[in-house]
Amino acid sequence: MPIIQKPRLWTYSPPVALMLLAPFNIFPSLGMDIYLPVVPMMPTILQTSPAVVQLTLTVYMVMLGVGQIVFGPLSDRIGRRSVLVGGAVLFALASFALAATSQAYVFIALRLVHAIGASAMLVALFATVRDVYAERPESVVIYSLMSAMLAFVPALGPIAGALIADAWGWRAIFVALGIPTVAMLFLVLPKWHETRLVQETPRAAAFRPVLESLTFWTYTIAFGTAMGTFFVFFSTAPRVLIDGAGFSELGFSVAFATVALVMIVTTRFAKRFVERWGSAGSVARGMAMLVMGAGLLALNQLFLPPSFWSFVLPMWLMAIGIVFTTSVTANGALREFGDIAGTAVALHFCIQSIIVGVFGTCFVILLGGGTAWPLVAYSAGMAGVTLGALRRLHIRNAHPQPA
Repeated sequence: MPIIQKPRLWTYSPPVALMLLAPFNIFPSLGMDIYLPVVPMMPTILQTSPAVVQLTLTVYMVMLGVGQIVFGPLSDRIGRRSVLVGGAVLFALASFALAATSQAYVFIALRLVHAIGASAMLVALFATVRDVYAERPESVVIYSLMSAMLAFVPALGPIAGALIADAWGWRAIFVALGIPTVAMLFLVLPKWHETRLVQETPRAAAFRPVLESLTFWTYTIAFGTAMGTFFVFFSTAPRVLIDGAGFSELGFSVAFATVALVMIVTTRFAKRFVERWGSAGSVARGMAMLVMGAGLLALNQLFLPPSFWSFVLPMWLMAIGIVFTTSVTANGALREFGDIAGTAVALHFCIQSIIVGVFGTCFVILLGGGTAWPLVAYSAGMAGVTLGALRRLHIRNAHPQPA
């Protein structure tokens, strides 16, 4: 029989636990969102093209998901605390290095390191939460508060980035990421003890049954469609609103925040609609909203100049569709894999991050990041793929093949 060593129990109250957990939930997302207001000026600063600057967003997004395939099993082997500390150190060092360089490809390489650290922090964080709270009533409070924090980061992060850049320059944005990370490390190191169960013969990952599941692929593609829509939006919004519509960095950040606020408000009401429509119905309606929003954006791009009303307002409708979709995609993708949930989770987030980063970036580069066309094409095209997969899944479930 495998030898199992039980970890020390966390005895912290929920408020104290959240003080330890919350920063490592916020920093990885903030690493993307706080940087958005200065994206339009980065081609000049780095003396490169907008397409190369787009890679500074893409590599971060892709590695944030892909890294989970590495750090998930690694945290099972060497422990959550070690992965958290290593990730935080990498994230802080990369932040300071990003503030010190103006060379384009060095900047991209450092953003990759930045994302590796962020991915490690996220894996260690959620593995710790699962270890500590899986069988405890406080889990509902912890998970709901963690989700609420992530919803507020896209709303407040760009505003913070704009204010910091305006006061102290773009380099201060990355210093502002590095200093709190170092400070939190010193604060949590004495308190964040190991939480994993140590087994002599750990179970190997099983990718094949997950990758052969039509249900898994349907809901993972749906998640990639929804999150990719948001990715293409924040990849194009700085150039459309700052360069095209003449917004200030702060004005852009406030406009961007309205989309995040629509998502936050929708999340408050999504549960009742999801209960009524079910997983497939929620995704179908979410995709329909993405297509309608893309249609409005296309008309506005053809007949109206860039503005809040022509670019951001249609995104409100798409934001509602994003929430309806992402509310059910994880459960939909993972429902068949209770015995290998960890592997399925890692693959789900890894694949969707590749869809978002690679496909989204291709649309932005090929169709021009200074217009609404990348957002129109990605949202409408990927929504069509998702609806096709949903229909195929419905037909299969209605006429199951004999065993």
